[in-house]
Amino acid sequence: MNQDGAGGYRFCTVEDEGRLRIVTINRPEVMNALHSEAHHELERVWDEFAASPDLWIGIVTGAGERAFSAGNDLKVQAAGRRGPRARSGFAGLTHRFDLEKPLIAAVNGVAMGGGFETALACDLIVAAENAVFALPEPRVGLIAGAGGVHRLARMIPQKQALGMILTGRRVSAEEGRALGFVNEVVPAGQALAAAKRWAAQILECSPMAVRASKQAFYRGLDAASLEQAIATVYPAQQANLASEDYVEGPKAFAEKRRPNWQNR
Repeated sequence: MNQDGAGGYRFCTVEDEGRLRIVTINRPEVMNALHSEAHHELERVWDEFAASPDLWIGIVTGAGERAFSAGNDLKVQAAGRRGPRARSGFAGLTHRFDLEKPLIAAVNGVAMGGGFETALACDLIVAAENAVFALPEPRVGLIAGAGGVHRLARMIPQKQALGMILTGRRVSAEEGRALGFVNEVVPAGQALAAAKRWAAQILECSPMAVRASKQAFYRGLDAASLEQAIATVYPAQQANLASEDYVEGPKAFAEKRRPNWQNR
């Protein structure tokens, strides 16, 4: 499926390849910066993804060769045309805390402000070698309030996070990998292909076990102790225990064949 133009989406393109949904932020003329209308459109795209039993993994990337997303469209904000906020946050993702399906950011260029926050809201980040990351909001009198100041602090060491947050400095893809928020750095132009490669590996796994693992990972981080996190059986984990796939996996292993995941 590919929807755009008058009959579909105005600010992004959507392609479904089997179990995989690829969403491309499509405002290259402004380095894929986003405004209220775009956030609401992307919210609908990801709502549909979340509700579909046929879609198991999502990738988000940016149109063109320059930018993943330059963040907030400051020209629209300066003109006083901000519009209502989307329930699920920047790019329909940064405030979406109930999505158990894995998301991969294919960062093909600049990821600044809300663009970086969108990538941080994904589970994996694959970056082209020309990618640049920053939270420059303090330089224009703002704060990275779409999760940047909180997610980055939970992903990399405190001093390194504050070094980015308080200065707004730009970080290369390779430094992002060294800091720990980038999974892989690939040659320019290959971020999406690499993200698809990661997605293909995830698709080899049980979708229910993947979702259970993601839910347990994030909810466990909020537990009061490691012991409590381990002792808790999370809802997606319980659903996996009662699923057909829970039986199919060991059975396929014993029979030396590829499992036929039913997602139920």
